[in-house]
Parts: sequence; C-alpha cells; structure tokens
Amino acid sequence: MIDKIKVGAQYWLPQHGLTRLVGKLASAKLGSFTTSIIRWFIKQYKINMDEALHSDPAHFKTFNDFFVRELKPGVRPVVEDESVIVHPADACVSQFGPIENDRLIQAKKHDYSARELLGGDLDLTEEFSEGHFATLYLSPSDYHRVHMPCDGTLRQMIYVPGDLFSVNPLTAENVENLFARNERVVCIFDTEFGPMAQVLVGATIVGSIELIWRAL
Repeated sequence: MIDKIKVGAQYWLPQHGLTRLVGKLASAKLGSFTTSIIRWFIKQYKINMDEALHSDPAHFKTFNDFFVRELKPGVRPVVEDESVIVHPADACVSQFGPIENDRLIQAKKHDYSARELLGGDLDLTEEFSEGHFATLYLSPSDYHRVHMPCDGTLRQMIYVPGDLFSVNPLTAENVENLFARNERVVCIFDTEFGPMAQVLVGATIVGSIELIWRAL
C-alpha cells in the first residue's frame, strides 16, 4: 500500500516546479545552513567522505557543489586495457542485455522502445538495433559524475523533454516507459567498438545535467 502511494503521488506532484524550486535552493549559498543540510545528507545516506577530494562538509558553498563532489585521485582506478569497456559511474547495473525487436528491459514484466529512448530518431534506432544496453542507477549517496566508458568522439547530442519521475527501482517497476518518458539527453559517440549512446535521464529533484561541453 505504501509503495502504491509513493508511486501514485508522482503523477500529481508538480514534477518540474518542485525540481526547479529544489534546484534553486541547492544552488544557493546559505552558509552554515547549507553545511547542516550536507551533514544530515551524509549521515542519512551513509556517504563515505574519506573518498572525497574535500572531506569537510564546510568546504562546499552550495549543496550542488557537494552533490557533484570530486573523488580523490586513485580512489576509482581505471583499467588501462583499451580493449575493455569501463564502468562509467558509481552506480549499480539494474538491467543489462541485448536490444531485441526495438525493446529494452526496464524491470520485471516491463520493457520500452529504443526508438522512443533515442528521441524517435529512426536512423539511430537502426544503428543500435542489434546492440546491447546497460541501465545504471545512481543512488542519492553515489558520486554524481558520469565518465566515458571508452575513448570516443561526440557525434550528436539530442535533448528530449519529458517528465521527471523518480528513477529508483520502485518507480522502474511500476511506471511504464519510465526512461523513455523522462526528460533526458542522448549523447552519441563514435568509438572503436562502434557507435555508443550515453543517455542521461533526469529525475525528480535532479533535473539539471551539466556536460563538459554544455549545461542543460
């Protein structure tokens, strides 16, 4: 019953308005109040600040600065074998598999369209028709930077407007076409392994995506 309420509430919440409001607060420099919120967040989500480049919560001027905190060099060693595709983020793999008949697995008994995920682009859909996918879930406690899994050259970027449902496992199990209906940025890269798409999906309260070449 509680799970149904958590999911159902997302349909009537002002997703974008709430996200904009929280975004403004998260980017505000509120001194000791900001530090107190960061300390609470660290305790609530059991974040290991020993891994952070700056471990003192007072170092961060805004909550957003803390949320995208850097890690110490060497904390996440990267394999040097260029034939290996590297895990690009501090995230768990919630789904992985082949793209079959334009479908990707979202959760048990739920799938969605690769074409819809890629913004309806038929040519891109065809490029990835026999490819594989991996869905990576970043929890609130995770290091919120996403890196390249291999060397590549950016070919195309597509912004796709949409909803801002939560993307946690509970919502993924209950909201149809979740990743293909949420606001997202599709980044297409040419790599030695072939074309690769990194699809960065927004969520409730996390509706901004900053790329090294552009901020959205």
